Amino acid sequence: MDALKPAGPVGALLAELSLVDGHAHLVRRDPLGAKAFELGATEADRPAPAGLSYLDGQVGFAIRRWCAPALDLPAHSSIVDYLRRRDELGPAELLHRMLAAAGLSQLLVDTGLTGEGLCSVAELAAAGPTVHEVLRLERVAEQIARGASAAGFADAYRTALHASTEDAVAVKSIVAYRHGLDFEPARPSDREIRAAAGEWLATGGPLRNATLLRFVLWAGVDTGLPVQLHTGFGDRDLALHRADPALLQPWFAAVEPTRVQIVLLHCYPFHRQAGWLAQVYPQVHVDLGLTIGQVGARARQVLAEFCELAPFGKLLFSTDAYLLPELYLVGAAQFRLALGELLDGWVRDSAMPAADALRVARMIAADNAHRVYRLHRSTHQARPEP
Repeated sequence: MDALKPAGPVGALLAELSLVDGHAHLVRRDPLGAKAFELGATEADRPAPAGLSYLDGQVGFAIRRWCAPALDLPAHSSIVDYLRRRDELGPAELLHRMLAAAGLSQLLVDTGLTGEGLCSVAELAAAGPTVHEVLRLERVAEQIARGASAAGFADAYRTALHASTEDAVAVKSIVAYRHGLDFEPARPSDREIRAAAGEWLATGGPLRNATLLRFVLWAGVDTGLPVQLHTGFGDRDLALHRADPALLQPWFAAVEPTRVQIVLLHCYPFHRQAGWLAQVYPQVHVDLGLTIGQVGARARQVLAEFCELAPFGKLLFSTDAYLLPELYLVGAAQFRLALGELLDGWVRDSAMPAADALRVARMIAADNAHRVYRLHRSTHQARPEP
């Protein structure tokens, strides 16, 4: 797939292992024009200035490096040739090729992002990996809002959440987007919930009420499932300074007695804070998704910063792929290369024994996800041939 061959035993192991993608989304099943493809590759939601391209950045070069060979093109083919070949193959074949080349055995999908043109969970599963649902807490509230009353909102939400999580392996909150992570950590009282529900139901729209956001987050904790939290960078409607996971310290302390597992997604540029949080709070874990896929050739350096303080048993692989199937492959390929180079380098420097480096690679690639999300544990089979 890439001209570079693994230089050490950890890289060789990671090249063969199937990965558990702990956080991803649905992708487009309809053809995309050049501009839509460019936007889908990044977190931007507005076109680049005239004469410029967002693909002239780390993620654009990573797509050309890793994905072109999966389409039977030379690595680093021009984006014009790449998009032409992409259109020739069509969305279904494209999805199959990208997932096969990525070598993902299991995929945890946040089903909260919906929209015209996205594939279904069934279509994603048909393309290869076993797919598990991650339920978005705020979306459940928005789904029941039309028929709920202020007085009955809390019970209606708990009932709907219980029914919706029967087949889910985790829940997720986007309170970082809707309010920020600097929220009051305590559970809201019934009186506070009724008053807040009355205000929100009267106005409608996306759930942004701080009290109700706390309520649905605590309701997610009460399911006993792992709770994923968006932290760090994302779309431009995010207030980045309020997405620092260190702001969650009071809430981590409040949640700790429940022993519910908390997974911090993305984290960048606060990934060092996230690593420290994973070290000092027993239930906190750090997910590498989105960051490793977006930083391109800097993936090894950024991954090393994730590893400075976080215990290796607290680090989880994911791609955070959304819209473009290419992002499954980019995230997986860059993770394999970066972690292999990092751990093999530490072995050469006598920072850790080779046997432990291989064990750490297995942990981050799949074992930690099996434990945290209580997935069916299979043997570490070789990845399928693309």
